[in-house]
Amino acid sequence: LSGSISVEELNDLLANGSGCYSLPSAHMRGRGLQRLGITHILNAAEGKSFMHVNTNAEFYEDTGITYRGIKANDTQEFNLSCYFEEAADFIDSALSQKDGRVFVHCREGYSRSPTLVIAYLMLRQNMDVKSAVSAVRQKREIGPNDGFLKQLCQLNERLVKEGKLKP
Repeated sequence: LSGSISVEELNDLLANGSGCYSLPSAHMRGRGLQRLGITHILNAAEGKSFMHVNTNAEFYEDTGITYRGIKANDTQEFNLSCYFEEAADFIDSALSQKDGRVFVHCREGYSRSPTLVIAYLMLRQNMDVKSAVSAVRQKREIGPNDGFLKQLCQLNERLVKEGKLKP
């Protein structure tokens, strides 16, 4: 299939030619989200373990911020692709509102949340996987695990097969 991309190709793209990833340099604080105009939050790591961020709809109750949580693990075995459509719908609905702004996060902002943003760009902005990964990588340091990259490659193949992306 000509629309097929490998995990290795995406890893090369993420390493930006340096051969290694850079870890995120800054953390977004919960306070001040309203000041930044954030209207919606998508937590791609909802849960209570060290691997998760323990927030939920009640946490943002008095802020006017619309919250959606996904209980995803940052492991290669976790099927994040089953949340691609739900996350894309949430982001779409937020951005369709006047002055809508979405903060998509996970624990480090490095694997789960960028994977969902890349899937959104593919599903709703008709970007192929390499363009979507590059677009997100240009904005911040990311490093989706190889299982997530494989799921993005599979999404790319599906969208090519469905005629939604050019091969």
